[in-house]
Formats: sequence, structure tokens, C-alpha cells
Amino acid sequence: MTLTELKTQNDDILWYCEKFTSITPLEAQVELGIMRLAARINELEKRGYNFRHELVEFKSRHGRKGHYMRYTLEAE
Repeated sequence: MTLTELKTQNDDILWYCEKFTSITPLEAQVELGIMRLAARINELEKRGYNFRHELVEFKSRHGRKGHYMRYTLEAE
């Protein structure tokens, strides 16, 4: 199945995770046009999919600390 054949944002997320292992909010926005990744992950988890949630810390180019979440689809 190709990305253009998928029907929902949840389908897009599952496809992306199967292809690239994990997804971040920035990847979801840029690659899939999804703005509310955490909400979609929550929906998928309610449907029985298991995701590992990893808080990733970084420093901005101005030295400020920040973080984002990386979601990894766990094998069934």
C-alpha cells in the first residue's frame, strides 16, 4: 500500500512507523500534514496498538533546553 492510498491520519501514522520505525511531531507535520500527533497516537493506543513513548531532550541553537516526544510502534 502506498501513502496516497491511505484513508485516515491514523493510517498514515501506522504506514510511516512501519516504514521508518518511529515518528516525531515534526516528522508528522512535515511528512504527513498531521498537526496533533499525540491525539492520533492516543486513538491508535485505544484501538490496541502499542507505542513506546520516548522523551527526547535537545538544546536549541540559542542554548535553551527543549524536548519532544518520539513514538515507536512496538512489535505485536
